[in-house]
Amino acid sequence: MRIFHITALFVLTAVCVCGQAAEKRKLVYVTVLFRHGDRTPVFVYPTDPYKEEDWLQGFGQLSQEGMRQQYELGQFLRKRYAGYLSKFYNRNEVLVLSTDYDRTLMSAQASLAGLYPPSGWQVFMKGLRWQPIPVHALPKSQEKLLLYPLKDCPRYHELMNETHHTEEFLSFTATHKNFIDLVRNKAGFNTTDLNYVWGVQDTLLCQSLHNMSLPAWVTPDVMEKLNTVKDFALEILFGVHKRQEKSRLQTGILLGEIVKNLSKMAVPEPSQKLKMMMLSSHDTTLAAIQISMNVFNGKQPPYSSCQIFELYREANGSYSVSIFYRNDSTVEPYPQQLPGCSVNCPLDDFVKLTKPFISDDRDKECQAASKDTDGHEPLTHKPDCPPSSVNPDHQSCRVICLQKDQIRSQRKRDLRNQEVRKTKSVNSFLRDLQPLHLGMQ
Repeated sequence: MRIFHITALFVLTAVCVCGQAAEKRKLVYVTVLFRHGDRTPVFVYPTDPYKEEDWLQGFGQLSQEGMRQQYELGQFLRKRYAGYLSKFYNRNEVLVLSTDYDRTLMSAQASLAGLYPPSGWQVFMKGLRWQPIPVHALPKSQEKLLLYPLKDCPRYHELMNETHHTEEFLSFTATHKNFIDLVRNKAGFNTTDLNYVWGVQDTLLCQSLHNMSLPAWVTPDVMEKLNTVKDFALEILFGVHKRQEKSRLQTGILLGEIVKNLSKMAVPEPSQKLKMMMLSSHDTTLAAIQISMNVFNGKQPPYSSCQIFELYREANGSYSVSIFYRNDSTVEPYPQQLPGCSVNCPLDDFVKLTKPFISDDRDKECQAASKDTDGHEPLTHKPDCPPSSVNPDHQSCRVICLQKDQIRSQRKRDLRNQEVRKTKSVNSFLRDLQPLHLGMQ
């Protein structure tokens, strides 16, 4: 009889302990920032044997493989957040923002197709496993939240020029000088700018992923070295030199909005129904925010990779933030630890640790420290126009320029007024989304 009582007591205790463990943390809000899926090249080097017409949809477009990757991402989110998100699409629970590029808009739609396959009353056409779900975007000229680096900041251009004179940059370029010269000669450039090497790598990667024959000079060793240069060219945009200041001028905008939303969601509000925000963006966006948080692994985020922010309410009523990085669809997302905090970082600590990387007055901080700010504007992204030393009429160097020269001239003439207009437009856009329970202002 005593044995029975002891056994029953043990079972009861175990049930209570397990029940307490199960109730320990409750997910209350999620932000998912992801890169678009596989795409066609956005850049063509002068000696490239392929032209835009060799790609069915042209440059910079989401491929069918990219669509599959994003659909799988949506399925992953459905599985991960089953029981948290409603089975049926609810417009109050999920908000989707994207940059105004075909590939990011389509990536968002493909992910939503995997996340919310219609069933029951949401099926509007028999046999069609899809339903329309809104994706919001600003025009490219007004985008300041999801596309980096922003080019409207003179102080940032100064920082990039400073970066090009740092010991780390000079050492890297000296070490790889022979290889950079090789790429310049083979690709037909008259520049050794790392961004053009990055552009060549990107184009060759797209071609190889789509089973297109590469030039004879592109050996496995060359591709490996191209990857090394590309990763460094990406990192210097947001780190290496004065990482904190670069963040305040760049992705601090996005980081600030994410932190603001996490803080807002930690204040119980019965009318608040938003559970997830999905942000469809680019490799530079993911890298930028990871570098800001000092969790960057030194590698370009691959297609369909995503950065996850999860807000939890603990058993004692406090809140914590857990961040994860999914860059491999075959394994679970990798937990990341913000330096100076635990894996499950208390919200107050998360806010405190990220605050130095978020500007309260970006317009003021973007003012140039010196008078000569526009003498040599550095490239701050994969090149989208041929360098001046390359004949722009060269048909093998066709690229998507989008009137870059005109835009740059206008920016120099009217930078301040343009900044004010952009800020007002972005704020108006975010205010318009407030009825959807968006925690931004």
